[in-house]
Amino acid sequence: MTDIAIVDYGMGNLRSVSKALEHVAPAASITVTDDPEVVRKAGRVVVPGQGAMPDCLHELDARGLRGAVMEAATGKPFLGICIGLQMLFESSEEGDVEGLGIVPGNVLRFPSTAIMNANGQKLKVPHMGWNQVHQTIEHPLWKGIPNDARFYFVHSYYVETATPGPAAAYSLYPFPFTCAVARDNIFAVQFHPEKSHEAGLTLLRNFVRWEPVSAT
Repeated sequence: MTDIAIVDYGMGNLRSVSKALEHVAPAASITVTDDPEVVRKAGRVVVPGQGAMPDCLHELDARGLRGAVMEAATGKPFLGICIGLQMLFESSEEGDVEGLGIVPGNVLRFPSTAIMNANGQKLKVPHMGWNQVHQTIEHPLWKGIPNDARFYFVHSYYVETATPGPAAAYSLYPFPFTCAVARDNIFAVQFHPEKSHEAGLTLLRNFVRWEPVSAT
């Protein structure tokens, strides 16, 4: 039986993530937890998140979860969602904070000045709603998901990898920004698969079945 820990540091859309995983993996043991030892013992770890990155990192530390999350990101199938992606990076413009430093690169804010689409329409920040995801690598978590499938986004900040290697997909708003990264046992996305209908459920189903070579 697969056991999955959803990390609860008080800032994630935990119920939606849990329900989506229960739907795609009814035989799995899925636990929403703020207990670092439960996270350490789990076979797979999901780190969701919403809100401000400084608050998320503060709560991660306040609950003693940083070490367990760091260990999971280096040793078992790991899925980061939204802030769960951003916190993997070295630093963020949001609050000028340091991230976990697992993926080289930074988190940047969409420009405060007006940004326009190809039709000259002003785009709002946060970037909210459905947008196409353009896959840039082959990966087990993309299996069965058409390239350019639409996923649901809610964010004002985006990640910028130090090198192209970790980038697994990009979206446009209006410029290209990385919306998924993959490295060894880590897969992390800016969009919300738990809110993205069939494409999102397929990604979660793929995660439950994923056996990365580097995972222990």
